[in-house]
Amino acid sequence: MSRRETKPRIAPPARWRGHAVLLVFAVFAVVLAGRAFDLQVLDQAFLTHEGDKRHLRTVSVPAGRGAIKDRNGEPLALSAPTESVWAVPGAVLEAPGKLAPLAASLNMSTADLRARLQEYKSRQFLYLRRQLSPADARRVTAVDAPGIFLQREYKRYYPAGEAAAQIVGLTNIDGRGQEGLELDRDAYLHGEPGSRRVVKDRVGRVVEDLAEFTPPQAGHDLKLTIDSRMQYLAYRHIKSAVIKNDAKGGLVVMLDPKTGELRAVASYPSFNPNDRDSIDPAGVRARAATDVMEPGSTVKPILLSQALDSGLYNTHDVIHTKGWFMVGRLTVRDFRNYGDVDFAKILQKSSNVGAAHVGLKMGAQGVWSTYNKFGFGETSGTGFPGERYGVLKDFYQWNDVETATASYGYGLAVTAFQLIRAYGAIADDGVLRSLRLIEGEGASMHTPPQQVIKPETARTMRHLLEGVVTPAGTATRAAIPGYRVAGKTGTARKAGGGGYKNDRHQALFVGMAPAEDPALVTLVMLDEPKKDAYYGGAVAAPVFAAVMRDALRLLRVPPDNPAVLAAAANASDSGT
Repeated sequence: MSRRETKPRIAPPARWRGHAVLLVFAVFAVVLAGRAFDLQVLDQAFLTHEGDKRHLRTVSVPAGRGAIKDRNGEPLALSAPTESVWAVPGAVLEAPGKLAPLAASLNMSTADLRARLQEYKSRQFLYLRRQLSPADARRVTAVDAPGIFLQREYKRYYPAGEAAAQIVGLTNIDGRGQEGLELDRDAYLHGEPGSRRVVKDRVGRVVEDLAEFTPPQAGHDLKLTIDSRMQYLAYRHIKSAVIKNDAKGGLVVMLDPKTGELRAVASYPSFNPNDRDSIDPAGVRARAATDVMEPGSTVKPILLSQALDSGLYNTHDVIHTKGWFMVGRLTVRDFRNYGDVDFAKILQKSSNVGAAHVGLKMGAQGVWSTYNKFGFGETSGTGFPGERYGVLKDFYQWNDVETATASYGYGLAVTAFQLIRAYGAIADDGVLRSLRLIEGEGASMHTPPQQVIKPETARTMRHLLEGVVTPAGTATRAAIPGYRVAGKTGTARKAGGGGYKNDRHQALFVGMAPAEDPALVTLVMLDEPKKDAYYGGAVAAPVFAAVMRDALRLLRVPPDNPAVLAAAANASDSGT
């Protein structure tokens, strides 16, 4: 009988193990679902915000700054697009082989570039070069270094250079006004930058432009009353005169008396606004608005105009001078004894004694109110930043000495703008106008024109002032062939710590032409000329003649000198 072979029995698998595995997967699925719900629903706002902080950026889109132009539309300041190079330092340092060509394209040494990147390695933004030309920027990008990017900016250029620098002013490298009208009208010129939303990667590259875009609003253009042709010639002549006379500085202001518009405001020393690194602070100041000076004898026509206008004197009245007289402890002196003088001779010879007699007869209040009426002690209306009020003390503080000295231009101080404004009233038949530097400003920005003296008084004064430019006057060198010139010299001693200094003077000449109907009024001042001939008639009058001669030619103002016109007519007759 054979043995029956039997197969071993296999126990059925345990069901709990399968259930355990399924349970683990189920729990895992629930945890994943819960976490997903937490991330996608409960924490979505927080996580989105955190992600946006790392990758979503608002990029500024620069707005073009408005141009500054002269009255003829010629640019005095304008902006051109440039590129600035910026870097993510850490990303650049990861490619050391690119440092040498990158440094060469940036005009830097490799060592300096590496040191700068190492210093700011923890930053995500570092300017390497600002305001490069497009061609230079292309050389930088051609290196193809990681972490190097370009940013569009605008660079300010000043075609007039140093000739109009103090009035126009300048901006900083970020395009914000720092001096002059660039500062005063910064908000008007600057415009509003735009913006765009972008996604950037970890090294700052833009990987996606979003649909959110706000276009920039360009700044407004500013049009000045300045004529750049006159500005250039005024600056050229005053620069030459300052250098020739070894003066500390000088200025020229030119005015259209019929409108109150300034045609040129030039001073030297100046500065080149296109080269910020070479700017001398001494040349930045707009002297015509910010510097005050004692006007000296240039104030005499204003005083005598009021004396005539009030009827206190007429042109034929005679004043006995004898060369000097005492006012309290003050001795008022003339250059020499002019004897008996009338108003014509007071102006022609610039008699301090004659002017003091007139001022004392008018009285302290009369002299003070005259200067106040002609705009002394108040700003001229230009709105230029930092314009000074000058110094005109209340007449209650004046005694006879103060009244006498004020009559020939001491004890008060004015700006060049105030002084030329007063002469503008004499040129415009007695109408005192606010000065204008910006075209298009409404009447609400300026004081309405005021009739400060009668038209016939102003015409009489212009006629008397013609005598100053004759061979018998103090300003023969202010004469312009073919034109009748009316004007007045001034030579004022400057006050120092211990009083007035005999070796420090300001030489002045203020005049107008043609005298019958002036097209322009021009003021010239040289500060501390060092040459022996420091008088206004010797150093300021020739500058006036040169500037006015060129300006009248530019404006095509016909000659009005009867002798010249007669000679021209005779020449024409003889040729027919």
